[in-house]
Amino acid sequence: MFQTNPQLPAIVFQGRKMRKLFIIAIILFPPVVYANVVWPALYLEIRLFSWWAIGLGLLVEFFYVKWLFALSVKRSAIADLSANAASSIAGILLIPLAGIAWEFFPASIYQQAFDWGTFNPVTWVATFILGCFINAVIEGAVYKKWFAPHFRYKSREFLWLLVANAISVGAAYISFLIVPLKA
Repeated sequence: MFQTNPQLPAIVFQGRKMRKLFIIAIILFPPVVYANVVWPALYLEIRLFSWWAIGLGLLVEFFYVKWLFALSVKRSAIADLSANAASSIAGILLIPLAGIAWEFFPASIYQQAFDWGTFNPVTWVATFILGCFINAVIEGAVYKKWFAPHFRYKSREFLWLLVANAISVGAAYISFLIVPLKA
């Protein structure tokens, strides 16, 4: 199953059982170690799944889809629900992963320079932009594939999709003012 390259040094875990245990440990160990670590993207993800953020996002994007793609009311509603379902499902993983990637670089550089922690204004703004962008890219793929084949990412349509997503992500951010985070 595993073959070694004669030009590379031997791997410490030579046996098949040891390799399997090592892989299992790598998969299971990080969630245990980082179970109490949070970053802004995790908080945003939770707020994006609140009923009013979903409702506002669907309403705003419905009008966006209807106006920009000139679809019927029924087809606009189906396109809106489909795109938002796809971005919600994919966003469950992608938004927190983008947030943690941000924490490694570039956040680690400016946080060290300014002696800031994870919850700083730059990271919150970056999380907002990443959330909007990830949702817009996924939704754009759905629109392009099934509802608007002419959709292009380098276009006015994509910019409007970013604006529509900024409203729904912005609603999640406003919720932090209404219902603050609890320590």
